[in-house]
Amino acid sequence: MDRSRRHSSHVAVMAGLLLSASCFAQAADCPAPAEAVGGPSNAHTRYVEANLLPAVIKPGDKPIPLVERMRQFDVPGLSIAVIHNGKLDWARGWGLRDTAACLPVTPGTAFQAASISKAVTAVLALRLVEQGRIALDQDINIALRSWQLPKDPKLAPNGVTLRELLSHTAGLGVHGFGSDYLPGMTPLPTPVQILDGVPPSHNAPVRSVLPAGAQFEYSGGGYVVTQVALADVSGISFADLAQHEVLGPLGMTRSAFAMPPSKAILTDMAFGHVNGKPIPGNYVVYPELAPAGLWTSASDLARVLIDLQASIAGKTGRRLSPGMARDMMKPVKDNWGLGFALYTNGAPRFGHDGLNQGFESFMVAYEGKGDGIVALTNGGDGRRLMADVVRAIATDYGWPDLAVPASEEKKLSPEELSKAAGRYVGGGLDVVLEARPEGLFANAGAPVAERLITLSPTRFRSESMGITVEFAPDFSSGTMIEGGPPMRLVRVENPSSPASTH
Repeated sequence: MDRSRRHSSHVAVMAGLLLSASCFAQAADCPAPAEAVGGPSNAHTRYVEANLLPAVIKPGDKPIPLVERMRQFDVPGLSIAVIHNGKLDWARGWGLRDTAACLPVTPGTAFQAASISKAVTAVLALRLVEQGRIALDQDINIALRSWQLPKDPKLAPNGVTLRELLSHTAGLGVHGFGSDYLPGMTPLPTPVQILDGVPPSHNAPVRSVLPAGAQFEYSGGGYVVTQVALADVSGISFADLAQHEVLGPLGMTRSAFAMPPSKAILTDMAFGHVNGKPIPGNYVVYPELAPAGLWTSASDLARVLIDLQASIAGKTGRRLSPGMARDMMKPVKDNWGLGFALYTNGAPRFGHDGLNQGFESFMVAYEGKGDGIVALTNGGDGRRLMADVVRAIATDYGWPDLAVPASEEKKLSPEELSKAAGRYVGGGLDVVLEARPEGLFANAGAPVAERLITLSPTRFRSESMGITVEFAPDFSSGTMIEGGPPMRLVRVENPSSPASTH
């Protein structure tokens, strides 16, 4: 392991003391939880506590303590699991799962996985494919019995397939789902009501909006179609099917596709937070189980990644055969496989992230070696914190593909920067780039635009998130190549467009 970038052990110890003594800004009245409650403390955890790194390192930058970053990003609780050499190396929690009751995050605390639910759903779907219960490349309507996807003779004359649904290439609408349901609200919409967009659901109907198989278009609605199809062919509920085929066999005792959560989950679950306080009802109910409804712990998600890594390596007796696991990691469109984003810069990796109200999640694993990271948060700017933590862990373990890249900002003239200005859409994102005297800025609907660091005339990296985008020479499109899902965005308006950042 490369320790050359470590700072002195004194710094690590001091950071640990800060973490133990701090109650975090979000819960200043809470007593400090005992260090042992969070899980193991070792050289790796102490390194994370002392050595967070920003997305772009500038001359004179120093590592930032975890406690400071959690306070800065307003994140109450964080759970991490690290995979090394094909095994769970360690799992630990920091901060609070419930700031009102001052309850700490433990290694077993369950969080909402949000869209990471889709990756677990994909494993379940492909397992049923291998059992011969559903076909990967047939019209999904053949499997559907309780509902049918309306045929669209122009956009999907041959229907859509499970492969297309899992890879977001089916051309279906409904990118994601809102947060309209609080615990105790009844009735909740059924999957069929969600698909048809009828009350009590609040979403649009899930229908064809683009040609099937032609391009990547992220669709949570497509995963609800998958949910119904899997339940129909199995004859049992989606939640029970997932428990029987994936969660139970992998020993994921802190996991369930359950909204509201099961009694077992309730014993140690994180509450979603906004502005440092639990959201009303402590969490939002997502009845769309397959795309967004998984409760899980970081170590449980690590079990899924470890199992897939073993299959990819040729080991048998796992949830998927080696052949199916490898097929799962083949790009369909825009570096998306079956249920996973595929990272092709450096050593091949697969992963997913997620965002539900009050929760953010991220996981990534190497295809060719048994290393990976799972991170879960319950409020604040969890994504930025997780990005810093992932970089620190990667630096500690010597994983250059995930560690902080050496970045030196290039200087471009205002005329050169203006070539990139405009509106770009793709994968459910709508981003406006604006050239200002101080640089290029991006806004995807946030209150404040984010500055982009210039790496080359066509390559830029977001200053805080570390998302790197490579543009075509004529800026007709751009592709995320680091720091985010490998999505392609197409320019739809030129720099003179009236669109502007907020």
